[in-house]
This record gives sequence, C-alpha cells and structure tokens, in this order.
Amino acid sequence: MQITKYNASGNDFVIFHTFLNEPRNELAKQLCHRQKGIGADGLIVLLPHQAYDFEWQFYNSDGSDAEMCGNGSRAAAHYAYTNALAGNEMKFLTIAGVIESTVTGDNAEVKLTKPKILDKLIVAEGLKWSLYDTGVPHLVTFVDDLNVYDKDMARQMRNNYNANVNFVKIDPETKELYVRTYERGVEDETLACGTGMAACFYAANQNGDVPDVTKVYPTSKEELTLSIRDGEIFFKGKVAKVFEASIEVEALS
Repeated sequence: MQITKYNASGNDFVIFHTFLNEPRNELAKQLCHRQKGIGADGLIVLLPHQAYDFEWQFYNSDGSDAEMCGNGSRAAAHYAYTNALAGNEMKFLTIAGVIESTVTGDNAEVKLTKPKILDKLIVAEGLKWSLYDTGVPHLVTFVDDLNVYDKDMARQMRNNYNANVNFVKIDPETKELYVRTYERGVEDETLACGTGMAACFYAANQNGDVPDVTKVYPTSKEELTLSIRDGEIFFKGKVAKVFEASIEVEALS
C-alpha cells in the first residue's frame, strides 16, 4: 500500500486514500506503533463522498475512532490538494461534522465545527477547569506556569471526564497562548493538539483575555494562528509532508 507521513505542528499522521470503506482500527495500531510500525499520533484515510470533496476515517494511535482532529484536518486538506483529490478550497466530512479548509502553499487553514461549552466550572485537583467541545471534548485550565502540568493528574482528569486535558498560559504582554495537552487515544502528552489549542483560545477569548486573532504555541513551539469570526473558530498553520512510501503491511506485524 502507498502511504504518506505528515507533520502538522508536531502532530504526525499516516495518510492514504482509497475507495474501500472498511474499519481500520487494527491497521491504525499497527501503522502508528512507534517501534513496530511507521510511528504516528494517528491514521487518516480519505474516502470518496457524493456531497463533499471527501470524507475521512480518523484513528488515534491506540486504534480508537476520533470524531475530529484539528492538526489532522489540516494535514488531510494539504494531502487532498496535493494529490488532486480536492481544490485548494474544500469541504470534507468527519464524525464531528463538515470541515471547511483552504490550502495556500505549505499553510492550511480549517474552519472547525462550532464550539460548545459543556461545563463552565469544574474544581478538581486543586485547579479550576472548564469543559468545551471543539470537535472532541477538552478540559481547559489556566495556569501561571506550564510546569504545573502533571501527567498523572492529566491522566486522572482524562479518565474522569473522558476528555483531552489542556494546561494553558497567557502571556500578559503579548496575549499569546502557550498550551500543553494530554490527548486521549494517544494517552500521553503530544507535541500539539489542534482542537485543544482551539478550546484554549475559545475559553480565553470568551473570558476577554485574548483578541479575536491570537498566536498559539503548543509544546512543539510552532506558531499557529487561531481566530474567531461570527462565532466560528478558524485554525491556521504550516504542515509538512515528511515522506511517501510503499509498504507491505504484513511486514510490520
């Protein structure tokens, strides 16, 4: 099979397209394994769709299905455009809903599904949290020091609320955001999480702490631009095609 490895802000993905619509949970675990496979945070499979440019299957590295992935959607859009599956402006279907994207050079911008506030205040682990849905559920807590991040605490919160867990710091002078995310499905901190950054931006913007266009930096330190227009969140940044390869899946088992 022919695959492409992509990197988007530190999140990495294995991507391919096919006409065959079937479950690929086990294939995702196999391909995404860091030692025995190619290694990735997720598997993205693009499929034809009658109403939209394409639909996708998205799997976390543990083989679980995910409704949405912000960085994955940008990588998928760039892949679709460079493989002539869509024009530079496209719409594609995810479990979370229809995603719109524009590709310009090595930049991809997506309009995420409309954010939802699930819980405005949760007090747990000595911190104040809020819970949002930006395609998938995200817990957000504002901290003065990102070293407050604790993997055991994040794992506990993830299990208690079945949500991704984000620690965010606001630079008081620049109003830029710095984010660390524990991702469910990966079950660890990742270098970046698009929907997590979107949730952090949305929370800070709703609190009046950041403007409608804000720079956000995940653990990878890559710069992303988050903006809100008419209540919709737009997410823009660079993506990179790392390599293409032909593989025999049996050889990875």
